[in-house]
Amino acid sequence: MKLVSAKLLPSPSLSRAPQAPDANAHVTSQTCLDTGVDGGYYTPASHLLEVEGLRILLDCPIDLSALTAFSAVPLGASSSSGDAEDLIRGVPYYRSPTAVAAAKAGRIDAVLVSSATGLLGLPFLTRLPGFANTKVYVTEVAARMGSLMMRELVEMHREFVRCYGPDRDQSPVWMEGEKLKKLMSVLQKITTEDEENNNLAALVSLYSLDNIEECMQKTQYVKYGEEVCFNGMLMLKASSSGLELGNCVWTIKGPRASMTYLPSSIFVSAHALDFDYSSLKGNDVILFSDFSSLNGMYDDNKKMGEHIVDETDILLASNSVFRDDGMDEDETIKFLCSNDDIAEEIERISFICSCIIDAINSGGSVLIPIGRIGIILLLLEHMSETLHSSNMKSQVPIFMISETAEEIITFTNALPEWLCKSRQEKLFSCEPLFGHVELLKEGKLSLFSHLYSKGLLAAWKEPCIVFCPHWSLRHGPAVHLLHRWRADKRCLLVLEQGVDAELTLKPFMPLAIQVLGCSFLSGIKVGKIDPLLGLLKPKLILFPEGQKSLCPATDKQPWSFLYYSKGKTIEVPNMREEFEVRMTTEVAFGLQPRQLDKTTAVARLKAKLLLSNGQYVLAAAKSELDRSERHLLHWGTVDASCIPSALQEKGIVCSFSADADYSAPSDRERVISITSPGEALVKVTSERTTIYCDDEETAERVYDAFRSICNGI
Repeated sequence: MKLVSAKLLPSPSLSRAPQAPDANAHVTSQTCLDTGVDGGYYTPASHLLEVEGLRILLDCPIDLSALTAFSAVPLGASSSSGDAEDLIRGVPYYRSPTAVAAAKAGRIDAVLVSSATGLLGLPFLTRLPGFANTKVYVTEVAARMGSLMMRELVEMHREFVRCYGPDRDQSPVWMEGEKLKKLMSVLQKITTEDEENNNLAALVSLYSLDNIEECMQKTQYVKYGEEVCFNGMLMLKASSSGLELGNCVWTIKGPRASMTYLPSSIFVSAHALDFDYSSLKGNDVILFSDFSSLNGMYDDNKKMGEHIVDETDILLASNSVFRDDGMDEDETIKFLCSNDDIAEEIERISFICSCIIDAINSGGSVLIPIGRIGIILLLLEHMSETLHSSNMKSQVPIFMISETAEEIITFTNALPEWLCKSRQEKLFSCEPLFGHVELLKEGKLSLFSHLYSKGLLAAWKEPCIVFCPHWSLRHGPAVHLLHRWRADKRCLLVLEQGVDAELTLKPFMPLAIQVLGCSFLSGIKVGKIDPLLGLLKPKLILFPEGQKSLCPATDKQPWSFLYYSKGKTIEVPNMREEFEVRMTTEVAFGLQPRQLDKTTAVARLKAKLLLSNGQYVLAAAKSELDRSERHLLHWGTVDASCIPSALQEKGIVCSFSADADYSAPSDRERVISITSPGEALVKVTSERTTIYCDDEETAERVYDAFRSICNGI
């Protein structure tokens, strides 16, 4: 198959389906459905694209922060619920503005998922009858992790159902009166002003295990670097984002433009495969969707109540400053891929481990309700080293309590190709990929699905360290353990910053337990955004309106900006004036070109213009081109000196205008008047020869005469 660059010329002999596009037409539109919450790790942003007539949804998360308006599941009739009298006691609804907005938009042709958390809201959408044919593209690791997280969420939700009764078809009782006002006040803290009237519309009842199964049946797994074709029109490719195992950046290539969907990313990771930015070079458009700069990582740490540990101030991450003093590409790459990110992350992990050791030494237990798989793996690894160096390894049990704990830990040990290079090298040297492997072998780390598992009851010993990825503190083992330890000032609760700590901890007041607020790297640092864009060299960047000050447009930048905001649709102009057309071998071998000059040869063909693998293709038509057929458009150069003899041979009587000097420069117009066998007028220039005649028989005879002296086609 030969690759040519061409502009399609309309001609009766050329199939005109599909129509050659207008280069100035708007071919893509983008709508931001949700900007996520607190930097977007647990609730990433989501967008709706319309490309080449197809609707593509980018991520479909679920926002669990609305759960803070609900009271935690009570332990019993006599159990204390803290200062939670004004919280809602009932089966909660879940917030997914993306799924609700996508359902309202109607047809969704495909969904591109960039992370496991970006998959959690999808069953809300795929359970609707109008989305039966929607295709979902996601990496195998993100799909597996997301499926496990959804199943665990459904299992934990059953705690509310067992306590308050099954969900009802009509609106629940709590959607009335004072409880509704409380819910609205919570929602207003996590949404923008333009959403205030739609807060309740984004609340939906949770999906079922059957809905999850139906959703996962629509997924197509992709590997990093693998190109897949969607609908013949778009080529899709996932590249590593570095943030988490299986997280990816998407490249969307069509026949007229290429786009990068850039969610939260990290250049160098301590566990996942590094950010593959090089695969994004040269794409026309970048949809920048990294909202991590909005989280507490880059601001002064906010005190989370009087129980906060003051030492968390050292967790602040200083932004590296990039100064463009004519740095070449190698220097830019060195700056972007420095090990600062890993060093700072390890420093945070080490500090958390030191706080854990302090709590253990004082006789207290530690509760870690963090949902980040990568952070859990790093904490376990460094905890093993810390306990070993403190000579406490044989004394402190570590428990991981989760419905999916065993599956997740097993799965993370079986995917070396998704890990960073340093982890992959451990595989070749026959070392464990992660430090928790040794803890499991020695029996120091125990995995249990429930708090009431028989094995856990037998192994339970305090003080201990407990991991349970249920950061909402509204259901799951974390609720029960926090009730158990909340009054013990020796114990420690490790919370991620970004949650509303006051509201989250309200059901457990009064608290004596120490609370350590910590933040983790969730995306590209502000100082690295501009150097990255300079490396990728896009033509256009779609950038969040609320982050405009982080990357202001300047005259020196070769790219332009379009700013988007939630709920607003913007049109993206076509970035290419020309487009490439591939020609099949069959069509190419059937051409009979004529040489026009030293550099140009032309041929006439009859073909179908098709779309295949995101590119226009000229394929052979069903019927062969009739070489004897007269065409209304003939391409070539007329030899002016041969015109009189050619007309005479066809029996045509004519006269020439007085200025028709054939020895004159060829750019002059010559006019020929024909009187027999019919009347006609011929105008000859260096660019074209035009025949004007009302009689078809005369027109054909004149046409044949001129074609006989034309060296074209």
